[in-house]
Amino acid sequence: MMQIMDTYNQKHSLFNAMNKFIAAVNNMDQTVMVPSLLRDVPLEDENKSEVNGVSSTGASNYYSDKWDMYNYFVLLKSIKNDIEWGVVQLDDRKKDKAATIDIRVDEVEGEEDLQKQFHYHLNGLYTVLSKLTRKANTLTNRYKQEIGFGSWGH
Repeated sequence: MMQIMDTYNQKHSLFNAMNKFIAAVNNMDQTVMVPSLLRDVPLEDENKSEVNGVSSTGASNYYSDKWDMYNYFVLLKSIKNDIEWGVVQLDDRKKDKAATIDIRVDEVEGEEDLQKQFHYHLNGLYTVLSKLTRKANTLTNRYKQEIGFGSWGH
């Protein structure tokens, strides 16, 4: 029974989510041989669904209205690079901006709140990584459709 629970927990781990995202972006990067073909092609999600009860609409609609597949391609590769190599802040303005970000956690009182904060942010990170993984997979599949290789790799 413990083995089954460990497997289930591993499936929903942050580490596993990061690995899935990195694998999806690597697959996207290997598939897309001519990234410039992605310009001016809208990215339509194959399966708009919910991840952990959170709808994939909202802030993502802001980007989907203004971004094409090329913008997503560059964004996804950049995020993958940040995960693998760490975030490097290029100038002091970014540091100042990061210092002024409001965490929006009222009345932090003691160690138990740290655990709540950790779980909140961990859940949020897992949700974002799952959405980004879907975006990378969608972009890869759309690229295959656009260049006429619909049955490629299946």
